[in-house]
Amino acid sequence: MAKPRNFVAVALAGGLLASGWAAPAFSAAKYDGNWSVVVITERGDCDRAYRYPVRVVNGAIQYTNEAGISITGRVDSGGRLRASIRRGQQRADGSGRLSATGGAGVWSGKDNVKQCSGRWEAERRGG
Repeated sequence: MAKPRNFVAVALAGGLLASGWAAPAFSAAKYDGNWSVVVITERGDCDRAYRYPVRVVNGAIQYTNEAGISITGRVDSGGRLRASIRRGQQRADGSGRLSATGGAGVWSGKDNVKQCSGRWEAERRGG
């Protein structure tokens, strides 16, 4: 899988991209598992799209495929999510909603020079 070239890739590596939601772990567990997330740039001079594998565990969004990326995120019991991803000076925030098999939302991000935004889509994978 290609490594991110800019903050768009970082933006929603978690794709699923959540900060600050305090939902009991058991209530969001129905969204636990493996997800494939595609991040699509619609505005700004950033790479067009990337696809990443992410995992949700007890409602927490996890991404472990690349060092140097920090993701904080959470899915609540209704499938709503917020996430924040960092890589150096690059940062992106996203929000959206998951269902039993898929999900979608929006993201925006910036670094020292540019700002970009777009949408993300997710689909549940086995496991």
